[in-house]
Amino acid sequence: MRENDPAQVQDFFTERAADWDSRFPDDGPAYAAGIAEIGLRAGDRVLDAGCGTGRALPALRAAVGPRGVVLGVDLTPAMLAAAVRAGRHREGLLALADTGRLPLRDGVLDAVFAAGLLTHLPDPPAGLRELARVVRAGGRLALFHPIGRAALAARHGRSVTPDDMRAERNLRPLLAAAGWRLTSYEDEDARFLALAQRE
Repeated sequence: MRENDPAQVQDFFTERAADWDSRFPDDGPAYAAGIAEIGLRAGDRVLDAGCGTGRALPALRAAVGPRGVVLGVDLTPAMLAAAVRAGRHREGLLALADTGRLPLRDGVLDAVFAAGLLTHLPDPPAGLRELARVVRAGGRLALFHPIGRAALAARHGRSVTPDDMRAERNLRPLLAAAGWRLTSYEDEDARFLALAQRE
């Protein structure tokens, strides 16, 4: 699979949606810990971009409280259906949408959480600009994965390459060109978490 071909991404996740959560049953605490570092406040408006089965939605809801807005968007109907079966639609609004063309007004969000999204974007610079478009000045972006780059590559029988866009030296200018300032970067076996602020 080409990681960033939208049709193949959709096919890949459609085939795996039914058992996605059971394949990664222990990721919940990592998601909650990553979300805790975003700095969300009660009443904030947050997007889970590429939400999949909605595993982040409960922690996002807990962070913004009942007055906050939690929106999950994904390109794959089967993943959203799995989120509904898991009851996660009760934690936020779910929408079928392409994160590269979000059906949102400019600057309406306080933050975006994106787990494993970056490598699936067909045009990462444009995708990061689109996320910046919908976030207010000073708002936050969290690029997350429940395991680090090296551990993820090893899981797939690969090694990390110097041109990996998630490497800090590559990610920092990529984010800056899209209107984000990288404020924190962590890439350990236990997780990947890059935090950025909307300029």
